[in-house]
Amino acid sequence: MEVRARLIATRLPEEPAAAVVVLHGGGGRRGTTVVSPTQPSVLRMVPIAKRLAHAGRGRLAVFRLLNSTRGWNPGRTPVDDVRWALERLRTEHRLDVPVSLVGHSLGGRAAILAGAHPSVSSVVALNPYLYATDGDTDLDGRSVLIVHGTDDRVADPAIAAAVSHALERSAHVTFVRVRGGKHAMLRRHHLFDGLAAGFVTTTLLGAPPRGALADVLAGRAGTDV
Repeated sequence: MEVRARLIATRLPEEPAAAVVVLHGGGGRRGTTVVSPTQPSVLRMVPIAKRLAHAGRGRLAVFRLLNSTRGWNPGRTPVDDVRWALERLRTEHRLDVPVSLVGHSLGGRAAILAGAHPSVSSVVALNPYLYATDGDTDLDGRSVLIVHGTDDRVADPAIAAAVSHALERSAHVTFVRVRGGKHAMLRRHHLFDGLAAGFVTTTLLGAPPRGALADVLAGRAGTDV
Protein backbone atom coordinates (compact mmCIF):
# COMPACT_ATOMS: atom_id res chain seq x y z
CA MET A 1 0.00 0.00 0.00
CA GLU A 2 1.38 3.39 -0.99
CA VAL A 3 1.65 5.84 1.89
CA ARG A 4 0.79 9.43 0.99
CA ALA A 5 1.50 12.75 2.64
CA ARG A 6 -1.49 14.75 3.86
CA LEU A 7 -2.15 18.48 3.77
CA ILE A 8 -4.47 19.80 6.49
CA ALA A 9 -5.91 23.30 6.34
CA THR A 10 -5.79 25.34 9.54
CA ARG A 11 -7.26 28.39 7.81
CA LEU A 12 -8.18 28.87 4.17
CA PRO A 13 -9.56 32.35 3.39
CA GLU A 14 -11.43 32.90 0.14
CA GLU A 15 -8.74 35.17 -1.31
CA PRO A 16 -5.49 34.83 0.67
CA ALA A 17 -2.54 37.05 -0.15
CA ALA A 18 -0.02 34.35 0.78
CA ALA A 19 0.22 30.85 2.22
CA VAL A 20 2.16 29.02 4.92
CA VAL A 21 3.01 25.32 5.13
CA VAL A 22 3.87 24.12 8.64
CA LEU A 23 6.23 21.14 8.83
CA HIS A 24 6.59 18.76 11.76
CA GLY A 25 9.68 16.89 12.91
CA GLY A 26 9.94 13.44 14.42
CA GLY A 27 12.60 10.75 14.36
CA GLY A 28 12.51 7.75 12.06
CA ARG A 29 11.39 4.21 12.90
CA ARG A 30 12.40 0.89 11.39
CA GLY A 31 10.68 0.24 8.12
CA THR A 32 8.05 2.56 6.72
CA THR A 33 6.10 3.96 9.65
CA VAL A 34 3.03 6.06 8.92
CA VAL A 35 2.83 9.48 10.55
CA SER A 36 0.09 9.69 13.16
CA PRO A 37 -1.88 12.94 13.56
CA THR A 38 -1.58 12.47 17.32
CA GLN A 39 2.18 11.92 17.64
CA PRO A 40 3.91 14.60 19.75
CA SER A 41 6.00 16.01 16.90
CA VAL A 42 2.81 16.65 14.91
CA LEU A 43 0.78 18.04 17.81
CA ARG A 44 3.66 20.38 18.65
CA MET A 45 2.98 22.32 15.43
CA VAL A 46 -0.77 22.79 15.95
CA PRO A 47 -0.48 25.90 18.17
CA ILE A 48 2.13 27.36 15.83
CA ALA A 49 -0.22 26.92 12.87
CA LYS A 50 -3.04 28.55 14.85
CA ARG A 51 -0.83 31.47 15.82
CA LEU A 52 0.17 31.97 12.19
CA ALA A 53 -3.49 31.93 11.16
CA HIS A 54 -4.35 34.49 13.84
CA ALA A 55 -1.41 36.73 12.89
CA GLY A 56 -2.44 36.60 9.23
CA ARG A 57 -5.76 38.31 10.00
CA GLY A 58 -7.58 36.54 7.19
CA ARG A 59 -4.85 37.14 4.62
CA LEU A 60 -2.87 33.92 5.14
CA ALA A 61 -3.84 30.42 4.07
CA VAL A 62 -2.24 28.14 6.66
CA PHE A 63 -1.72 24.42 6.19
CA ARG A 64 -0.05 21.66 8.19
CA LEU A 65 1.78 18.96 6.26
CA LEU A 66 1.79 15.40 7.58
CA ASN A 67 4.71 13.59 5.98
CA SER A 68 4.28 10.30 4.16
CA THR A 69 6.52 8.49 6.67
CA ARG A 70 8.33 9.25 9.91
CA GLY A 71 11.90 10.45 9.94
CA TRP A 72 14.19 10.88 6.95
CA ASN A 73 13.93 7.86 4.68
CA PRO A 74 16.18 7.64 1.60
CA GLY A 75 13.34 6.49 -0.65
CA ARG A 76 11.19 9.55 0.02
CA THR A 77 12.36 12.32 2.30
CA PRO A 78 10.32 15.13 3.90
CA VAL A 79 11.69 17.40 1.16
CA ASP A 80 9.76 15.35 -1.40
CA ASP A 81 6.64 15.74 0.72
CA VAL A 82 7.13 19.52 0.90
CA ARG A 83 7.44 19.74 -2.87
CA TRP A 84 4.28 17.63 -3.20
CA ALA A 85 2.47 20.02 -0.83
CA LEU A 86 3.60 23.10 -2.75
CA GLU A 87 2.34 21.61 -6.00
CA ARG A 88 -0.96 20.68 -4.33
CA LEU A 89 -1.45 24.30 -3.18
CA ARG A 90 -1.29 25.34 -6.81
CA THR A 91 -3.32 22.55 -8.42
CA GLU A 92 -5.86 21.56 -5.75
CA HIS A 93 -6.37 24.86 -3.94
CA ARG A 94 -5.63 27.19 -6.88
CA LEU A 95 -3.21 29.23 -4.79
CA ASP A 96 -0.67 31.05 -6.93
CA VAL A 97 0.69 33.14 -4.04
CA PRO A 98 3.99 33.54 -2.16
CA VAL A 99 4.60 30.78 0.38
CA SER A 100 6.51 30.54 3.65
CA LEU A 101 7.73 27.21 5.02
CA VAL A 102 7.79 26.91 8.83
CA GLY A 103 9.36 23.76 10.22
CA HIS A 104 10.60 22.28 13.49
CA SER A 105 13.51 19.83 13.91
CA LEU A 106 13.66 17.67 10.77
CA GLY A 107 10.83 19.85 9.46
CA GLY A 108 13.18 22.81 9.79
CA ARG A 109 15.75 20.97 7.73
CA ALA A 110 13.12 20.13 5.11
CA ALA A 111 12.07 23.80 5.00
CA ILE A 112 15.62 24.89 4.25
CA LEU A 113 16.32 22.18 1.68
CA ALA A 114 13.00 22.78 -0.10
CA GLY A 115 13.28 26.55 0.17
CA ALA A 116 14.57 27.03 -3.37
CA HIS A 117 11.17 26.04 -4.80
CA PRO A 118 9.83 28.87 -7.01
CA SER A 119 6.75 29.34 -4.78
CA VAL A 120 8.76 29.91 -1.61
CA SER A 121 9.56 33.45 -0.47
CA SER A 122 10.66 32.81 3.11
CA VAL A 123 11.70 30.02 5.46
CA VAL A 124 11.48 29.63 9.24
CA ALA A 125 13.44 26.80 10.89
CA LEU A 126 12.80 26.21 14.60
CA ASN A 127 15.43 24.12 16.39
CA PRO A 128 16.32 22.57 13.03
CA TYR A 129 18.11 19.22 12.96
CA LEU A 130 20.79 20.10 10.42
CA TYR A 131 23.93 18.76 8.83
CA ALA A 132 26.87 21.03 8.04
CA THR A 133 26.42 20.39 4.30
CA ASP A 134 22.91 21.91 4.44
CA GLY A 135 24.63 25.28 4.33
CA ASP A 136 25.45 24.61 0.67
CA THR A 137 21.78 25.09 -0.25
CA ASP A 138 21.27 27.98 -2.68
CA LEU A 139 18.23 29.94 -1.48
CA ASP A 140 18.68 32.74 -4.01
CA GLY A 141 17.63 35.90 -2.17
CA ARG A 142 14.98 34.37 0.07
CA SER A 143 14.44 35.49 3.65
CA VAL A 144 15.38 32.91 6.27
CA LEU A 145 14.88 32.86 10.04
CA ILE A 146 16.62 30.17 12.11
CA VAL A 147 15.66 30.07 15.80
CA HIS A 148 17.53 27.73 18.12
CA GLY A 149 17.29 27.12 21.85
CA THR A 150 20.59 27.27 23.68
CA ASP A 151 19.71 24.17 25.75
CA ASP A 152 18.69 21.96 22.82
CA ARG A 153 20.25 18.51 23.37
CA VAL A 154 18.73 16.89 20.26
CA ALA A 155 19.70 19.28 17.47
CA ASP A 156 23.06 21.02 17.78
CA PRO A 157 22.77 24.85 18.00
CA ALA A 158 26.38 25.19 16.85
CA ILE A 159 25.63 23.41 13.57
CA ALA A 160 22.56 25.60 13.09
CA ALA A 161 24.71 28.70 13.58
CA ALA A 162 27.28 27.45 11.07
CA VAL A 163 24.61 26.62 8.50
CA SER A 164 23.03 30.02 9.07
CA HIS A 165 26.34 31.71 8.33
CA ALA A 166 26.87 29.60 5.19
CA LEU A 167 23.37 30.35 3.87
CA GLU A 168 24.16 34.05 3.95
CA ARG A 169 26.02 33.55 0.67
CA SER A 170 22.68 33.37 -1.14
CA ALA A 171 19.90 34.36 1.29
CA HIS A 172 18.93 37.06 3.78
CA VAL A 173 19.41 35.15 7.03
CA THR A 174 18.51 36.00 10.63
CA PHE A 175 19.77 33.67 13.35
CA VAL A 176 18.29 33.89 16.86
CA ARG A 177 19.33 32.00 19.99
CA VAL A 178 16.59 31.52 22.58
CA ARG A 179 18.20 31.45 26.02
CA GLY A 180 17.18 28.30 27.89
CA GLY A 181 15.11 26.98 25.00
CA LYS A 182 15.00 23.19 24.59
CA HIS A 183 14.25 21.05 21.56
CA ALA A 184 10.54 20.56 22.18
CA MET A 185 10.00 24.34 22.49
CA LEU A 186 7.78 23.85 25.54
CA ARG A 187 9.82 26.31 27.55
CA ARG A 188 9.44 29.85 26.15
CA HIS A 189 7.12 28.51 23.46
CA HIS A 190 5.43 31.89 23.08
CA LEU A 191 8.78 33.30 21.95
CA PHE A 192 9.35 30.55 19.36
CA ASP A 193 5.78 30.91 18.08
CA GLY A 194 5.89 34.70 18.11
CA LEU A 195 9.17 34.95 16.20
CA ALA A 196 7.83 32.57 13.55
CA ALA A 197 4.51 34.39 13.19
CA GLY A 198 6.13 37.81 13.11
CA PHE A 199 8.70 36.81 10.49
CA VAL A 200 6.06 35.25 8.25
CA THR A 201 3.74 38.26 8.34
CA THR A 202 6.70 40.60 7.79
CA THR A 203 8.12 38.72 4.82
CA LEU A 204 4.84 37.70 3.17
CA LEU A 205 2.44 40.50 4.08
CA GLY A 206 4.78 43.44 4.69
CA ALA A 207 3.65 43.83 8.30
CA PRO A 208 6.04 45.79 10.53
CA PRO A 209 8.07 43.54 12.86
CA ARG A 210 7.21 43.84 16.55
CA GLY A 211 8.52 42.75 19.92
CA ALA A 212 11.55 40.46 20.03
CA LEU A 213 11.66 40.16 16.24
CA ALA A 214 11.80 43.93 15.82
CA ASP A 215 14.66 44.14 18.32
CA VAL A 216 16.60 41.39 16.54
CA LEU A 217 16.09 42.82 13.05
CA ALA A 218 17.08 46.27 14.27
CA GLY A 219 20.21 44.91 15.93
CA ARG A 220 19.08 45.93 19.42
CA ALA A 221 18.99 42.38 20.77
CA GLY A 222 21.95 40.88 18.96
CA THR A 223 21.22 37.23 18.31
CA ASP A 224 20.09 36.28 21.82
CA VAL A 225 16.58 36.71 23.24
